[in-house]
Amino acid sequence: MNALADQKTRDQATILVVDGDEANRALAQATLEAEGHRVLLATSGEQAIECFTREHPDCLLLNVRMAGIDGPTTCRRIRALPDGALVSIMFVTALHDLVTFDRALAAGGDDFMNMPLRPQELVIRVEGLLTLRRHAAERNELYLDIKRQRDALQRLQLQKEELISFLVHDLKGPVHAIDLQAQLVLRDRNAGERARRAAAKIRDDAHSQLRMITAMLDVINADERHLAPEREHIDLRSLITEVVETMNVRARAASVALVSEAPVRDGLPPELHADPNLLRRVLENLVENAIRYSPEGGEVRVTTASVDCGIEMRVCDGGLGVPLDQRARVFERFETSATTRSNRGLGLAFCKLAVEAHGGRIWIEDSCPGAAFCFWIGTASGPLGRAIAAA
Repeated sequence: MNALADQKTRDQATILVVDGDEANRALAQATLEAEGHRVLLATSGEQAIECFTREHPDCLLLNVRMAGIDGPTTCRRIRALPDGALVSIMFVTALHDLVTFDRALAAGGDDFMNMPLRPQELVIRVEGLLTLRRHAAERNELYLDIKRQRDALQRLQLQKEELISFLVHDLKGPVHAIDLQAQLVLRDRNAGERARRAAAKIRDDAHSQLRMITAMLDVINADERHLAPEREHIDLRSLITEVVETMNVRARAASVALVSEAPVRDGLPPELHADPNLLRRVLENLVENAIRYSPEGGEVRVTTASVDCGIEMRVCDGGLGVPLDQRARVFERFETSATTRSNRGLGLAFCKLAVEAHGGRIWIEDSCPGAAFCFWIGTASGPLGRAIAAA
């Protein structure tokens, strides 16, 4: 019993939460107290310093932006106090950039967590800090080495994200310029038919490049949980018609027929509550993929049906299909199937992330011949849609 009591005492810690936002403080307090920790609260850096001097907490959760002295300044002042070097300090912030990360580390922070706070992650991160703190006295050098490696990895991740953001931004400019020049040719009444066909093909390829560039950024956003659908009521018939008209240039160039069966329910399209931009790009990626793998003279068919209080959409091609054991892998990044000729690596990965962000699912079936890429999203009138609308 004494051993169990000693373990329980070690597992319980005093944690000081410093944040000017009442909701953030309340969430952190409820989450940590549920784990058996003692939680102290402060609304400013000045209060945090006073509380630390009086209570000597084991761990601090410190917001970067606060009225008065900010988080990094508060951290430096606490580190300069007696026992200040021993406390674990984690910055929590809505900011997500390399400059803020470097400031937090330079001030003496041990960890860095983005808001909004996620209770399960908060518990894991705090327990990790407390565990490192307990072992630091015995293995201080090992602790510092692990921390340096962890910091280097986090910094590398932020550098990668910034590089991709800059790359996406820099690539969009030239592609938009190419598209604009192609539009000028198409509007030129003196342009010959051959020039107009070439300009239309250039525009189609430019739009394909833009889809890949945007998918690259969205995949990164999904990793960081920033891919949030902006839902609204969608006229599904109009959306499908737009996609088919947009992709028809590519279909004709590949000698593939592109047809669609617009959804009808009592003469009206079904009501779908979703992000029209994300849904349009999902369809464009699936149709582009189907055209790429359909033989000359083949057909790509887009169909829609009401299924299980939702909308099921299918894009069927006439290609070689996808073997059962490879179907899940097709939606992974940079994966290729042994039956396919090429894969740009992010289009289908984006489709999976976008559909799942809507609470839906995506899968592959046989089409006889070819493959049917299918996805399902709940309608506004279904249980999922009603729950979203109520929220």
